[in-house]
Amino acid sequence: MSNPDDVVVVDARRLLCPMPVIRVQNAAKKLSPGARIKAICTDPGALNDIPAWSRINGHKIIEITSKDDEHIIILEVGEQ
Repeated sequence: MSNPDDVVVVDARRLLCPMPVIRVQNAAKKLSPGARIKAICTDPGALNDIPAWSRINGHKIIEITSKDDEHIIILEVGEQ
């Protein structure tokens, strides 16, 4: 298991659906269970798409925050 302090940042700003979730998916494929991904998005659709994709694929949403036009979604990679 990876150290939870190690976070892979996925910069999906200025990308529209479905690109933010695809970028997160590609990052998750390269990581071990327990690793964390911090997705930074400007598409508000990512607030639904990434959590839905996470549930379907066994990942866990840790935190979702929004400030101004940026949305940050932190998830923990599950078993793949």
